[in-house]
Amino acid sequence: MKLRHLVSGAAATVGLAAVGNRTLAGRAESLSPALSGRQHTYRWRGLDVSYTEGGDPADPDVLLVHGINAAASSYEFAEIFEELSEEFHVIAPDLPGFGGSDRPPLLYSGALYTSFLADFARDTVEDVTCIASSLAGAYAVEAAEDAQFTRLVLICPTATTMPTQRPKLRSLFRAPVVGTGLYNLIASRPSIRYFSADHGYYDMNNFTDEKLAYEWESAHQPGARYAPASFISGFLDRPIDLGKELAELDIETTLVWGREADITPLRQGRTLAETADARLVVIDRARLLPHVEHPREFLDVVREELRGAEDE
Repeated sequence: MKLRHLVSGAAATVGLAAVGNRTLAGRAESLSPALSGRQHTYRWRGLDVSYTEGGDPADPDVLLVHGINAAASSYEFAEIFEELSEEFHVIAPDLPGFGGSDRPPLLYSGALYTSFLADFARDTVEDVTCIASSLAGAYAVEAAEDAQFTRLVLICPTATTMPTQRPKLRSLFRAPVVGTGLYNLIASRPSIRYFSADHGYYDMNNFTDEKLAYEWESAHQPGARYAPASFISGFLDRPIDLGKELAELDIETTLVWGREADITPLRQGRTLAETADARLVVIDRARLLPHVEHPREFLDVVREELRGAEDE
């Protein structure tokens, strides 16, 4: 009798999850471009990768690479893209599996993103400064030589977000009904707001309803759970010593850190800067997203770096 009740309860739970998943899928609309600029598609390994171009192609190239989370996209750079495009030729892709790019059910990996970044940069820009956020900073460092980056600006970079790889967890999130239900929980509006408040933003007044709405839409596009499934289970991390890798690169590097960052605390930034002989810029009243919360201060840093490069 107890087994019968258990099976019945499980069936009911799965049924409710299926209904909930269909309801949420029906509410999500087609995702609008993350940034105001010229919209393009880059074909890579059978995938259509969306990217936005801004500014005059004759100006110095700047490549913007967003960080990784369930709601990730190049929308992360909305606060700086237009103003940066007034002085530079700016390219900002949505990484495969995120934003407006294709999201097939691949077993996404950090190595895949490193390879993508190297290929994309070689085909779309030259003599480029790469600005990369969080985990994408590790991809940028690994791809730097193949991509022929001339300068790096890394925002709270890290190579590790999870303690270990967990294949069973990835499989669970990839499961058709239960996995979709679990993913919908972590990609819900309350969850997105919670994680933004917990470690993304210092001042949640900077996390507007408009930002929440776009991130929710992005997180509920068809196939949205597959890349985050690999992220949550540790497969998007990179097995590298970030400081050592940076030290071995002959590339000018600036690290930008939010003083109140706790997932990747400032002490890590200081150690990384010392190991890699990199410049460290600390922005007050910010956590992981200093470029979002304090765009003008961040842009001042970028302008200083790029004008310095022109003078060399």
